[in-house]
Amino acid sequence: NTFTAAAWSSGGNLNLARHNAGNAGTKTAGLFFGGKVYPNVFKNESEEYNGTSWTEGNNLGTARMIAGAGTQTAGLGFGGTNGAPGSTGVQALTEEYNGTSWSESGDMATARMGLGGAGLQTAAYAAGGIGSPNAVNGLHEQYNGSAWSNSTAMNIDRSTMGSVGTSTAGLVFGGYIPPSYAFA
Repeated sequence: NTFTAAAWSSGGNLNLARHNAGNAGTKTAGLFFGGKVYPNVFKNESEEYNGTSWTEGNNLGTARMIAGAGTQTAGLGFGGTNGAPGSTGVQALTEEYNGTSWSESGDMATARMGLGGAGLQTAAYAAGGIGSPNAVNGLHEQYNGSAWSNSTAMNIDRSTMGSVGTSTAGLVFGGYIPPSYAFA
């Protein structure tokens, strides 16, 4: 077998540079929302990507660092924080995007930040994260399009990890693992 290396190429820049924002969609129909800018300002902006450039969309209801899933026209933002770890700023809020605007939906069972998640707006999962009071966990919740329910916890507590897949075939990887908080 011969493998040919793929190459990365540059696309358009975001209108508002930020980190720890939620994301959803595909390479030609992306969605980026929420996040934080230096030094400590939480944002509620959302932007849509068409494969070439970013366009400002309507704002989230609550500015925060946030996890995301879904598509550009059926996005899902959940959890996150608009405060320091372990503070009352840790969120359980869920917001749905219909391609035009955001609306609040059923809250998560446990508020947390630095969580992973993926799937569709009608079938997503949320895993791990940091709850209050500042404890990393292995919690796992499933979203059915209107409400979250607890599911079997991960076998390793972790936060700030990568995540992909669907609610029935999800994968989390990397992140911080207590008690040493080494990278996985």
